[in-house]
Amino acid sequence: MAETSSYLTWTNVLIGLLFIIFDSVLSLFLGLGISSSLLVAALRCIVQLTIMSTILGKVFASNNVWGVFGIAVLLNLMAASEATYNKSKRRFTNMFPLILAAMLCGTIPVSVLGTQYAMAQHPFWQPDQYIPIIGMILGNAISSLGIALNTTHKEFSENKDKVETYLALGASRFEACKPIAVSALKLALLPTVNQLSVIGLISIPGMMTGAIVGGKSVEQAARLQMIIMFSTALPSKYLYMAEANVAAVISASSALCTLIALFFSLSTLVDGCVRIRSDRLTSEAPLLYRWRNEAGAKVLKVAKRVGGAVTGKKRESGTAEERRGLLDGQQG
Repeated sequence: MAETSSYLTWTNVLIGLLFIIFDSVLSLFLGLGISSSLLVAALRCIVQLTIMSTILGKVFASNNVWGVFGIAVLLNLMAASEATYNKSKRRFTNMFPLILAAMLCGTIPVSVLGTQYAMAQHPFWQPDQYIPIIGMILGNAISSLGIALNTTHKEFSENKDKVETYLALGASRFEACKPIAVSALKLALLPTVNQLSVIGLISIPGMMTGAIVGGKSVEQAARLQMIIMFSTALPSKYLYMAEANVAAVISASSALCTLIALFFSLSTLVDGCVRIRSDRLTSEAPLLYRWRNEAGAKVLKVAKRVGGAVTGKKRESGTAEERRGLLDGQQG
């Protein structure tokens, strides 16, 4: 296969960053309020990928099983932190360690079995094969967890009377929480189902693109993508089988992580004495994240002032109610 890749420099990265800067300026001009989020996300992308490439380069060169194990644990820790503090608007008691346990139980077995048997890698822990796979699995799991937990916590915050009615009629806590769990699971796995329906027809998936750019044949890249998609998403079909009371083995990591996390969440919010524990659910972010949000708000405020000075837009004084009152007085 002909060499198709080229050497990329930081100049190329800067050119790509110009698109994000353009979006941020456009957001600032239109008042969308997402310019700071775009810039922070772009900065995180640069820093995270730079650090990851440095670490992975050394791990790949060493070809050491303990290095691979350390990277896998580190990725799970970061994924649990992301799912707990960034993807969830509300958090329950001891959420981080419980989400970490769900991540480990859902990703490690699937990644080991997938690389050992489905991808025929011997040993399974080959760094250039195992680490990208577990990274993709964790990325998919984070998205599913975020949707499922946000849906569940919103129901408990706004519509907990339904659960209370079930409990008052003698239902167990799992029977009372089952409708919420089923709805959350369906919603969480819907993006995966949609992705499976268009993959190869409309979109060329990321792993396949990377394999092609890396020099693999198109046929091998397609087969690799099939294995990855099946190992991360196939058991989403279980939801539809369950409606017909057909048992199925849930082995996909995203579904397994979401199921375990929902179990921990519902067990925390409805205790063993069949009581709803709303006091265990909070929307307050940790101190470090509050500092980060405050700093981001200050930066956005300064950016708005600079943008207003550049565009010549004068800042209106007073609140909307005060201005409306003045206008009413003038009209009277």
